[in-house]
Amino acid sequence: MQRRSMLTARRTDVVLLMVALVWGSSYLSAKTATTALPVLAVLLARYAISALACGALSGLRRRRWTRDEVRSGAVLGVTQAAVLLLETYGVAHTSAANAGLIISLTIVLTPLLDRRRLPPAFFLAAGLCVLAVGLLTSSSGFHAPRLGDALMLAAAVVRAGHVALVGRLTVGRPIDPLHLTTVQTVVGTALLLPLAIPHLPALAAGSATTWSQLLYLALFCSVFAFLAQTWAIQRTSASRASLLLGTEPIWAVAIGISLGGEHLTVWASLGAVLMIAGTYWGQAIERTHREQSPTSGPTEPRARPACATT
Repeated sequence: MQRRSMLTARRTDVVLLMVALVWGSSYLSAKTATTALPVLAVLLARYAISALACGALSGLRRRRWTRDEVRSGAVLGVTQAAVLLLETYGVAHTSAANAGLIISLTIVLTPLLDRRRLPPAFFLAAGLCVLAVGLLTSSSGFHAPRLGDALMLAAAVVRAGHVALVGRLTVGRPIDPLHLTTVQTVVGTALLLPLAIPHLPALAAGSATTWSQLLYLALFCSVFAFLAQTWAIQRTSASRASLLLGTEPIWAVAIGISLGGEHLTVWASLGAVLMIAGTYWGQAIERTHREQSPTSGPTEPRARPACATT
């Protein structure tokens, strides 16, 4: 029995690391896809494929839908689309490594929007992350943030609001995560379709390589990652899941450098180290404070309830 429990724990850890790896790789995949196609075309294809896949899975299960799932999914579909717009435009104008690091600011921004008192040490960790962003965006000399870096900063803020909103709309309600995700992807597809119509010919003429990137973003970085995360979190503790999923920026940097041919300057490397350290430190402080607080709710610090989020 103990051996079976250990095997299950190891399998769960591997699955969570795979999710973090896939999410970390999504930035380079998105950047590669946006070099061949307009951003709106990439987003529409990703959303549409994800919606079809999530819809098919929902249909196979044949579970009854609720009004809360539709209403909450419609609202969250709008905020999720805003996140993906900013993220995809951002990664198109910066490196995949920078994108993966800057977006991890969501980890320390989300608790700030959760209307809970936080210990002073948390704000020190958040300050460390701000310093890291400054080093990342000014690695070749101090200047105003580049467009891509600024968009990724905006994406981190909006994503933090999206995650906080997910908690407020779903906690304590009988909402099926897959149904919620399906509604969000359908709403995102509907919002993007009018904007992407001029780019449909380019999308249809996309090469096999480009379409393989789009399928990877939709089916692996979105649908697979969502289902795998849900499966794994049910079999481990929130703190362990957060720790393993928090390796996403590390994978983003590693993949950006090894496969994307990107490089970090000395200052940017220092910024990367400070960002990873700051987010892990802030995450640990927030988790400990939440577990010790009798009034804290059962929120997941690194949860990604939407299957189309990178």
